[in-house]
Amino acid sequence: MTKYQHQTRLLAAIDCIIFGFDGTTLKLLLVQRAIQPEKGRWSLMGGFIQPDESADIAAVRVLKKLTGLEGVYLEQLHTFSDPKRDPIERTLSVTYFALIDIHRYEQQLSDEYHAEWFTLTEIPQLIFDHPEMMYMAQEKLRYKAALHPLLFELLPKKFTLPQLQSLYECVYDMPFDKRNFTRKVLSTKLLVKQKDKDKGNSKKGAFFYKLDNKQYKANLHAFLNIIPNPPIG
Repeated sequence: MTKYQHQTRLLAAIDCIIFGFDGTTLKLLLVQRAIQPEKGRWSLMGGFIQPDESADIAAVRVLKKLTGLEGVYLEQLHTFSDPKRDPIERTLSVTYFALIDIHRYEQQLSDEYHAEWFTLTEIPQLIFDHPEMMYMAQEKLRYKAALHPLLFELLPKKFTLPQLQSLYECVYDMPFDKRNFTRKVLSTKLLVKQKDKDKGNSKKGAFFYKLDNKQYKANLHAFLNIIPNPPIG
């Protein structure tokens, strides 16, 4: 027997949800869909899993083909399986999400599929169930960021405390008290203060910090107390 009898074949697809931080604003990477239906409309990075591929390998291939991005850590999020999610044919979608520093990858970004960054407050209308995918990825991001310093993946190697606070405010869509946030962040002992300052935003300037990688690996849960009422996954 080479196939299971009396079973309907399904298509399996990949969709990648890529969040990026430009030092000020959290953004989502989108492309214009190249095929019908909904050709030309904004979409997450998607494509079909090939017979000789795992979902993980397909996600890497699809992301590189549609954006030029490679070497990005992708984490599997969820499988979307509503029978009517694709109007053409029954298709399951395995979703992945990633966090990147936009400036670190901006030279890789391809123009072929018109990949473009959008702030989370200016997301255009998306195809199919892609809005649901985006919202689920946001909630997963918030949950994971409350448990450990995941958001450092979105920062340059040297960063200021105002940059870090801005990032957390973008992710959680809420303001943080500057003095309280600074106190809590420094109490984690995960940051190493640098001698130089960023003077681009004020005459006084703000000291740069670096993540202490040894402390980071030993204290992955040190940031839990920074988030008031952290989400429960």
